[in-house]
Amino acid sequence: MASRNICRVRRNFLFDLRGWVLQYSAEVFLKSISFRPFSVECDSKDRQNGDLLNNLLTMGVDVDMARRRQPGVFNRAVTNEQELKTFLLSKGASDKVIGSIISRYPRAITRTPESLSKRWDLWRKIMASDLEIVNILERSPESFFRSNNNLNLENNIKFLCSVGLTHKCLCRLLTNAPRTFSNSLNLNKQMVEFLQETGISLGHNNPTDFVRNIISKNPSILIQSTKRVKTNIEFLQTTFNLDKEDLLLLICGPGARILDLSNDCTKRNYTNIKERLLSLGCTEEEVQKFVLSYLNMIFLSEKKFNDKIDCLLEEKISISQILENPRVLDSSIHTLKTRIRELAHAGYDVSTSSIALLSWSQRRYEAKLKRLSG
Repeated sequence: MASRNICRVRRNFLFDLRGWVLQYSAEVFLKSISFRPFSVECDSKDRQNGDLLNNLLTMGVDVDMARRRQPGVFNRAVTNEQELKTFLLSKGASDKVIGSIISRYPRAITRTPESLSKRWDLWRKIMASDLEIVNILERSPESFFRSNNNLNLENNIKFLCSVGLTHKCLCRLLTNAPRTFSNSLNLNKQMVEFLQETGISLGHNNPTDFVRNIISKNPSILIQSTKRVKTNIEFLQTTFNLDKEDLLLLICGPGARILDLSNDCTKRNYTNIKERLLSLGCTEEEVQKFVLSYLNMIFLSEKKFNDKIDCLLEEKISISQILENPRVLDSSIHTLKTRIRELAHAGYDVSTSSIALLSWSQRRYEAKLKRLSG
């Protein structure tokens, strides 16, 4: 009886084991079938990605840089790198330039030949030659490839022409601030309307001329916010205690260049200039007069301004000489030291003579040095 029970248990165990093995085998088989399409899809994507990488490497693209900048491009099902290369070659771009463009702005390879051709034609209405456009693309590929909205580009060109911008001014915009044309039309309209209102509030009798004047002096202003420009105008007015007439003259002149500067940067740099000059015995009135006489110095960071002042003082140049010749701060420290040394060798003492020649153009300076040495 016991032996029969043992046999029965053994048969049940073997039956259960055989059932478990069959079930496990079926599951493995079914799983292998269900994953097969996924495997095929991955193989296809890998092949596409491999072809893309090979094409880019052949074109001299820095793939690592491209991946860091816009990794999503490498997941696209369709890319047009070969068509892009053919198009740019036809416009005069070299293989090296094309590789550089794609390395820095990989999204360029997603643009279709039709879209590229249309966009190029619109740019050519402004630029004199294909080579000029190639030069802009080499310097700033984003400006051309960032947007695929050619209608917006066309509308921006029409709008900017309608507010009186000349062909020369449009060319400067495209060369120095090409993102202007990628802005939405509404953004450009907001800035133009803001500038017109500003001109009117300050007493300008021709708002359109005011806008044209500001943009021609500062092409980058259209890619900034109206809030930034407004804050900088208020900074100029309050810092230098200007009435409307003087503020208008300043903005239409040298002040136009700093209107697009970061507000924090403007205040920080001016505060440093003021504190440094006051520490050297200057009055607040002298500081304001000094800065107003050459507003470009507000572009100098705290370190650059202080280092240049120190350099000049170390060469026995007085602070009063610097106040009379603010443009010397345009020159690099290397240029300042080199010229001071050369002038001293020629018998010219900068501590008792004019220091204006420290900021002259190289050609003019060399002519002066030659006369002094002769």
